[in-house]
Amino acid sequence: MGLITFLKNKFSKKKSNETYEKGLAKSRAAFADRLDDLSKRYKKVNSEYFEELEQILIESDVGVSLTLKLVDSLLDKSQKEGLTEPSKINEELIDQMFVSYVEGGESITNEIAFASEGPTVLLVEGVNGVGKTTSIAKLAHRYMGQGKKVLLVAADTFRAGAVSQLKIWAERLGCPIVSGLENGDPASVCYDGAKYAVNNNIDLMIVDTAGRLHNKTNLMAELGKMKRVIEREIPGAPHETFLIIDAQTGQNGVSQAKAFKEVNDLSGIVITKMDGTSKGGIILSIRDELGVPVRFIGLGEAMTDLAEFDLDEYLHALLVGNEKK
Repeated sequence: MGLITFLKNKFSKKKSNETYEKGLAKSRAAFADRLDDLSKRYKKVNSEYFEELEQILIESDVGVSLTLKLVDSLLDKSQKEGLTEPSKINEELIDQMFVSYVEGGESITNEIAFASEGPTVLLVEGVNGVGKTTSIAKLAHRYMGQGKKVLLVAADTFRAGAVSQLKIWAERLGCPIVSGLENGDPASVCYDGAKYAVNNNIDLMIVDTAGRLHNKTNLMAELGKMKRVIEREIPGAPHETFLIIDAQTGQNGVSQAKAFKEVNDLSGIVITKMDGTSKGGIILSIRDELGVPVRFIGLGEAMTDLAEFDLDEYLHALLVGNEKK
């Protein structure tokens, strides 16, 4: 049974996530609808079919590397097994997209794994404009809703307005925040935050870190210092490091992720603004290029629209949708 059939059967028995459906509507139109149209225009697959398929994948931001691997594999399978029906090729494509994600790197649960003792520390990274501050607020809201005591630490001291923005969110959420002066030492803010977290029995300390990429050496040194300071106060910390990527930036976002991964270990990706892009394939590209799992996905502006990433929900919304046409 192919994945498309499996997804249709699965979601005919349970209600699909409406947030995924709405959030991936643009991507579905750019990918699934074009894939369906392609299969209707060809009675049998040929070289032109595979060229058009390759173009659809690239324009959906699946990424050149993964696109070429998928198309080459499909072409090989078509020739060896005599598969000529476009619908069969498309079903095989979807199966391979699923496998590429599952086998693309470490398997990990989406939720933050809390430390058995003391505060759990989450570092959040990302360049300006990707929705880092808003994502931090949404994560704080999520875990406060689970009964966790959350502390925000405003250590992105070099970006104008970053500290004040996080203070506004802390006030709205009703959670404590530790901050320093703009252009101050981020590691010093982290030290104060770690002290506060330990002394006040904080469950989750979320640190807004610098997102400067223009000088990787400085970024690595800065992040390294922050980590050392936190670890001295909270053994084993930081426990998680999330990178925020704006889905609308496409392959530029993948390049950003590569640069951050070069200077430190990432335990997860948070994709923002997925509802505003037609390039939903970026999730597959990130997994293929970095081997880092997408942990959360932003599918709207509401605080509850930061959802756990679910591969089945994602592929169903991207490929099938509600089919009420």
